[in-house]
Amino acid sequence: MSRCVHNHNLMDASERKTDSLLVECGRFSQQTEPTQEPVFTMKPTRSSVHRKTHAVPTLRFDESQKLTSFAGLVLFQKLFALLDLKARLRGCYDHMTVHPIFGHATIVLLLVVHLLLGYRRLRELAYYQDDPMVLRLLGLRKLPDVATLSRALAQVDASSVDKLRTLVRRLVLDRLKKMAPARVTLDFDGSVISTGRRAEGTAVGYNRRKKGQRSYYPLLCTVAQTGQVLDVLHRPGNVHDSRGAREFIQGCIQEVSRALPGVQIEVRMDAAFYADAIVVMLAGMGVEFTISVPFERLVALKAIIEGRKRWWRIDDRWSYFSPQWKPKVWARRQRLVVVRQKVKVQDKEPLQLDLFRPYEYGYAFKAIVTNKAVGAKKVLAYHNGRGSQEGVFAELKSQAAMDYVPTRTLAGNQSYLLAAILAHNLARELHMVVEAPVRATNEKRAARWSFVQLSTLRQRLVQRGGRLLYPNGRLTLAMSANAKIERELGRYLDALDRAA
Repeated sequence: MSRCVHNHNLMDASERKTDSLLVECGRFSQQTEPTQEPVFTMKPTRSSVHRKTHAVPTLRFDESQKLTSFAGLVLFQKLFALLDLKARLRGCYDHMTVHPIFGHATIVLLLVVHLLLGYRRLRELAYYQDDPMVLRLLGLRKLPDVATLSRALAQVDASSVDKLRTLVRRLVLDRLKKMAPARVTLDFDGSVISTGRRAEGTAVGYNRRKKGQRSYYPLLCTVAQTGQVLDVLHRPGNVHDSRGAREFIQGCIQEVSRALPGVQIEVRMDAAFYADAIVVMLAGMGVEFTISVPFERLVALKAIIEGRKRWWRIDDRWSYFSPQWKPKVWARRQRLVVVRQKVKVQDKEPLQLDLFRPYEYGYAFKAIVTNKAVGAKKVLAYHNGRGSQEGVFAELKSQAAMDYVPTRTLAGNQSYLLAAILAHNLARELHMVVEAPVRATNEKRAARWSFVQLSTLRQRLVQRGGRLLYPNGRLTLAMSANAKIERELGRYLDALDRAA
């Protein structure tokens, strides 16, 4: 009897101790409703997490299963329908008299999908030639082989290239119309595309990384607010940055002005475009601009800067002065903003760890010609914002294979370049349809959306295994259960449905 009482007391003490622990952990409270049961989270056991995996599965390749490695292409299927992309591509080739089984519009759309999937060389088409989602997206029962793809690119003419350029511009301008911005910022710069082969239109020119290789040197116009490429001027690799630039810049500005009447257009360029003709043209068109000034060509300006004694402070690192100046051959004076940045002087002496050596500071100089009626600090921030264009070039080359030269014909390579630009622009368009802008226009004119790279979009959403099924006669794309992927795909599809 005493043992039973003793055990009963021990049980009461244990229960009281357990209750006090539950109260301390926040899992049980005195205010809890009498009918509400406390929720306990059980820690998983080791045996429920780990398993033995000794056997290697046997591979089987079954054509009847309709398995896809790119289930996320359903998003681009919706986007293509939203933009009516297939019909607009067919309009680029309706003038051609020869209409092969795989039309040129289908070939270009295949190239866009090829680049969206992360492939580069044409022969890599063989790795997904039987994928049902790719076939469904293109509206085909089978994909062309590599020889057919190469022949189709070789048959493209200059008129088709011009129409494809026009389509790229219109897609970007349609996005700008929906945004209705007060300002549109255009950045102009060139980028080298090297090749080891002798392709039509290539030439040996300045190539810092691959000296002596033949190359193209296209001039690109990008829109800072969307991070998209508005237009491209294809050129051989042995031309200066300014070759054909004046007419190209003027054409891009006129296209934006016609699409968005009353919008304030801004332009940013590096020192290669510092010319009286370009400055006069931009001022005459009512465009605000900043252009870097090359010191090496202007000895008189260099002497003025070296003799300057009084500099106005911007912050702890930057100071400036702003004269009205022009080279002797120019017609009128323009406003210059000359800035200097305080930097550490490189120490090339042997490093002595046992002695104290203070840092020595010097100055790095920069001059900008502008017609903006704002302070030097804002001019500097605005002009430095053009560095975002280098990020666009880097993504175009690393994620959309813009630096690949697939054929020996000029028109074929131009079409491939435009397909790469189109793939990049479509990925940005998908993001802008789904996501809201994260920032307004700022001093640096950063993109209004926080874009993810194309490779990230592939890894997260596009490269998902799936299977096409027909339960009760209804086409269904089945994927493995993943709550995160389910939410993301659902959010994208809902946004595309609302935009339709």
